[in-house]
Amino acid sequence: MEDLERAQTRLDHIGTVAPILSAMRTISLGSWKAALRQSTSIRRYEERLNAILPSLVPHLAAGRRAWPATRHESHEDVSTPKRVAVLVVGSERGMCGRFNAVAAERAERYLIELETGGAQVELMALGSRASRILRRSQRPLVWSGPLSMTTLPPFRTAFDLIHGWLERYEAHDLDAADIVYNGYHSLGRYDPTVVRVIPPQLSQNGAASQGERWPPLIVETDPLSLYVRIVEQQVALNLYGSLLDAAAAEHSTRYQLMEAATQSADRLITELTLVIQTARQAEITQDMQELAAGAGMLGD
Repeated sequence: MEDLERAQTRLDHIGTVAPILSAMRTISLGSWKAALRQSTSIRRYEERLNAILPSLVPHLAAGRRAWPATRHESHEDVSTPKRVAVLVVGSERGMCGRFNAVAAERAERYLIELETGGAQVELMALGSRASRILRRSQRPLVWSGPLSMTTLPPFRTAFDLIHGWLERYEAHDLDAADIVYNGYHSLGRYDPTVVRVIPPQLSQNGAASQGERWPPLIVETDPLSLYVRIVEQQVALNLYGSLLDAAAAEHSTRYQLMEAATQSADRLITELTLVIQTARQAEITQDMQELAAGAGMLGD
């Protein structure tokens, strides 16, 4: 009787948890696929910006005015930056294995490399789980922000970070900005990655002179302002693409774990149900034998 009660209690507990696991698996699957679709859209938009940018160069050269006005066009050597902002991207929720620990470990190795080279590092974090791990490792954070628990990271988060970094970069208060995140590969597979988003890495593909373009490009606004705006958008898209990549890695990992947990729960429910049915059949058989013996229907 005691074993039957224990099996029934376990079955009740697992039956309560199983729907939650299934729901989390479904949510993770949807977020994973949404991150991949959004990444594809971002890449297409970035390709269009890359096609526009080279066409503005002749207009900048013709107008000159305040050009060059950005530090990116100066000949300053930034190969050995002295002031570096490092953003570590983790997750807001758990149940994704060592996802945050892997990103924090890669960040720690990279921080040691920068500090060995004499750089002054400003450590930042996105996601409460990664922030907690970094604080436990005695790494002070100059800034930390949350990630949404139900939706993908908004583009505004990437744009605000890039806007602040670019202003500091133009003011010579910051030399470089890097992002450390888990890059998505496939279901449950990711690699810790380091990407430098500042200084801007402008694409030179598709460059064409104004004389080769037909019909000629008409720019009705200030070419320099338009150029700076496009560069800002490109850098923000680079960062946002990394955030979506990290989100795809996170949700695919959580989906894989929830899928395995759901299958284990279903298997346990089947096994415990069989155990309970067998025990109840044994009890019924024993009760029938006792009744038959009490009625004198069975011999000694």
